[in-house]
Amino acid sequence: MIFSTLIKLNSWLSIQMVLLQLYPDEQEFIEEYEKVFNELRIMQPLSGNMTIDMSLVDDDYDNTQYVDVSGYYTIPSERTNEYFNSLAIEFVPWSEWLGMEIDKNSLENFTELEIIAHCLHEMTYAGFEQDEIQTQIDNIKQTKIDYENLTPEEKAKRTFTFEELNERFNDDTPEDGDNSEDERNLS
Repeated sequence: MIFSTLIKLNSWLSIQMVLLQLYPDEQEFIEEYEKVFNELRIMQPLSGNMTIDMSLVDDDYDNTQYVDVSGYYTIPSERTNEYFNSLAIEFVPWSEWLGMEIDKNSLENFTELEIIAHCLHEMTYAGFEQDEIQTQIDNIKQTKIDYENLTPEEKAKRTFTFEELNERFNDDTPEDGDNSEDERNLS
């Protein structure tokens, strides 16, 4: 089943109820979600090579659970002839979301309303309008270009490993817990 079929088979009021049960902090944005839902209902789906995959994840960091919404290539990549799992899809255009198949296991483990609610949450992670999302994509691409244009010396000054970052936060945090000066120094 493709995502656009789920959208067309369900009503907003049912989705709203489930969305707020799953994401109660999103109440202030519920009208934005409704606008996105209504836009999706009339949008033409684009078929592609991506399947939506949802799974329940145990977060060892804070002992909570959350639903991971990601994608994988339906047809193996020509480069490696392997399937890729767990691709971030929050920046994928909505028309492409609509054309994506829903993974069989996801359909078995989640209700249609839960799938729609989780997908709406994921696809609006970067904004409630596609222009907003595209601006963020453009900014990320520009940052990559800017980084690639740095000299090796500039790159060395402006980057550090995760271990170095972790060490800076663990060793340099003032005793009163105010690390705002350290955060500014990392920019």
